[in-house]
Amino acid sequence: MKANLSINGKEYSIDAPEEIPFLWAIRDIVGLTGTKFGCGVAQCGACSILVDGILVKSCSIPLSFGIGKEITTIEGTSENLEFLRKAWHEGNVPQCGYCQSGQLIAATALLDQISNPTDQEIEDAMSSNICRCGTYVRIKKAIHKAVALKNN
Repeated sequence: MKANLSINGKEYSIDAPEEIPFLWAIRDIVGLTGTKFGCGVAQCGACSILVDGILVKSCSIPLSFGIGKEITTIEGTSENLEFLRKAWHEGNVPQCGYCQSGQLIAATALLDQISNPTDQEIEDAMSSNICRCGTYVRIKKAIHKAVALKNN
């Protein structure tokens, strides 16, 4: 199948089976390797991307799902993602770092919907992303820091 995709504001034309998981199209065909493979069953969140602004686990959707939609990966940019990256760095959030691209994308989806989330809203929004190193407290602090940076 020939697929025209818009990823991070750039157009890509790829030829791949329509049922290939979107994650593999992003990583192996397009070459954007920031989105990680974790579990392969949409349970850990390492493969999180935004599809038309909605948080999606890319390991569980077929390539055909992304056609005609705007895809944002960790390599992309947005105002909230930039504030989150700065807060992540300042808060020394990552430990091993493997899950962090998915964590940042999930946090971006949250801030795109709720400009000043409560602790509970953060916990709810981030609950589908697993960090095996347990950096949840630093992640929550970084999200609050990103809100403060954005408001200053």
